[in-house]
Order: sequence, then C-alpha cells, then structure tokens
Amino acid sequence: MLSSYRRVLAEPGTLRFSATGLVARLPMSMAGLGIVLLVSAATGSYGVAGAVSAAFMVANAGLAILQGRLLDSFGQARVLAGAGALFGVAMVLLVVSVEADWLGAAYASAALAGGSLPQIGSAVRARWSHALTADRDGLQTAYALEAVADEVVFMLGPIVVTVLAAAWDPVAGIAVAVVACVGGTLALCAQRATEPPVHRHRRSTGRRPRMPWATVAPLTVVSAALGILFGGAEVATVAFAGEQGRPAWAGGLLALWALGSLLAGLLTGAVTWRRGPTVRVRWGAFGMFAAMVPLHFVGSLPLMGLVLLIGGFAIAPTLIAALSLTESTVPTGRLTEGMAIMQTGLVAGVAPGAAVAGVVIDAHGAAAAYLVCAAAGAVAAIAAQVLPRSR
Repeated sequence: MLSSYRRVLAEPGTLRFSATGLVARLPMSMAGLGIVLLVSAATGSYGVAGAVSAAFMVANAGLAILQGRLLDSFGQARVLAGAGALFGVAMVLLVVSVEADWLGAAYASAALAGGSLPQIGSAVRARWSHALTADRDGLQTAYALEAVADEVVFMLGPIVVTVLAAAWDPVAGIAVAVVACVGGTLALCAQRATEPPVHRHRRSTGRRPRMPWATVAPLTVVSAALGILFGGAEVATVAFAGEQGRPAWAGGLLALWALGSLLAGLLTGAVTWRRGPTVRVRWGAFGMFAAMVPLHFVGSLPLMGLVLLIGGFAIAPTLIAALSLTESTVPTGRLTEGMAIMQTGLVAGVAPGAAVAGVVIDAHGAAAAYLVCAAAGAVAAIAAQVLPRSR
C-alpha cells in the first residue's frame, strides 16, 4: 500500500508542499474553538463566544470562493501571502478587542480573520493536479493523502487548543494557530517551482472558462449535506456521552469516527479504481446515509464507538471522490475556485447541522438527533444521483 504514496511523494517538490500545507491549515480546526475558549474565558458567556465564532465561520464560508477565484487569476504566492498576513493581523486585533472588552470590534475582527483565512487545502490540491497532470491514478492517491492530512488536522488541532487553554492561557492557542498559519503559508508561497500557472482572464480574450454547473451544483449540495451531517453528529455524540453519564468519552467517540475515515482514506489512495469518481460519489453518499441510521438505536458507549468507527469508513472515500470529480470536470483556469466551492459547501453546512441537532436534543434527546444526520445523508445520496451519468 505504501508504494502508491511513495510514488507520488517522489515527484519533485510534492513532499515539501504537502507537509507545509499540513502545518498551514492547522487553523482550520483551531481558530473557531480557540475563539470560543478565548471569548468565554473573558466574558463568562458561551452565547457571546459562540456568536463571535459564528462570525468567523460565516465570513470564512462566504469569502472562500472569492479567494479561490483570486488564486486562479493572480497566483498562489501573491494571494496566499496577503491573506495569511491579513489573517494574522485580524487575530491579533481579535485578542486585543476581547481583552479590552470591545465586543463590536471583536465581531469585526473575527469576521475579517475568517474571510482572510488562506484556502490552503484548495491550493495544495491544485498543486497536486499541476504536478500529476499525466498520472490520474497518482492524483487519486494524492487526494487520499490530503484527506488523511485533513483528518490529522481535525484530530490534533482541538487537542492543542484545549490543552494550551487549560494549562496556560486561551491566548496561547490563538497564538499557535496564527504562527502555524502565517509561517506555513509563507513557506508554501516560497515554493514557486510547484505553483500552478496563473490563468488570468482578460476581457479581450473572451469569456472566462465555463463552470460545469451540471456537475458542480449537485456536488455542492452533497458537500453541504455532509457538512450538516458532520455538525449534527458532533453535537449528538457529545449529548449521547452526557446521557450515558460519561461526558469525557465524547472526544474518544469522535476520535474513533475520525480514525475510521483516516484508515479508509489511506486504503482509498492505495487502490486503483475501475469505477470513476461519479459512481464512487453516489455509493459514498449512500454509505454516509446508511452509517447514520443505526446510531439512533445504539444504547451503549462501546457499541457506539464501534458503529462510529465503521461509519467513519464512508467519509474520506466520499470526499476524495467528490474532489476527484471536481478536478476532472472543472477547467484548469478555475480549478482552485471549484475546490473552494466544495469546501464552502462543507463548511457552510456544519453550523446549521449543529444548531438543528441541538434543538432536537433539547426536545427529544441525543438518539433523535442522529435522525437529523440520517436525513442529511439522504439528501446527499439523492443529490449524488443527479450527477451527469455520462461521466
């Protein structure tokens, strides 16, 4: 299995930009939680903390597509360097505003930080597409490697933030996120040899390459539905552990879910698939739906851990197939924008999913909240059926 990964990482510069991208996107899993810990410690209100964090997330989802378009038009070095610097300044202003009890400035700073957060995941995948243009199987392996990197980021980031907040100060978690983002982003920008070429559009040359919305729109719905599923499942799992009298087990249960996805991602990258990404998206989305249904009926912590571990095997293959389909369909001149659309759909679904699951938990308990996740999985499976079958 490792030979597939050794082959793609042997390409000049790929190991460097993949490792750098791993560090640079740590704030994806650290910034939102770090803001909650910082604001709640300063104000004593989780409501205010959640609202400030929501401003960060909404701005991030709303401006990610614009940043993706700028990356295609002006190049990664210029756009990412500016975005990383702006993110660092905005996070410093956020800390100062919270410490000074300037809540209005805190909301504005959080929105600025979220909107400027560098789209490292999309940029790194665009680099892989450029580096492995003639190696389709290798590109599949590379996307699997990045999916595993995402899982590592979301497993390590929250741990680092919470440990620093508990052992030292919430500002320490924010500081680590800023250093990782700015330092990693600048290091990625310095690797010019693997940067994809700029595809600047000029009106004199005609219209911009057409976005294949027949494929991109259903994929965006799939991504948003999976975002709702992820957000709802996290809240439901925390509530489930609390109902079982073991609230500390929530992190372990979610880690098992992520572990299943990580293992499946590794296996996905090692397999040479006979079926195209469209078929795999359809089956993967259905698998996500099927994985959520049994959770409603589970009544013990060990069994919940087992079911989540097995269910996690559907996550990474589905996301890898969705990104592979995006890469093979979207014109090269708009590839980073297309990747950003997928990422935006995923991120935009998390907050509504968590909110709806929370309302259901208050009314009917954790078990019922898993039905919200199953419903989101069903929407993803239906949307995947709309994808053009000609591919």
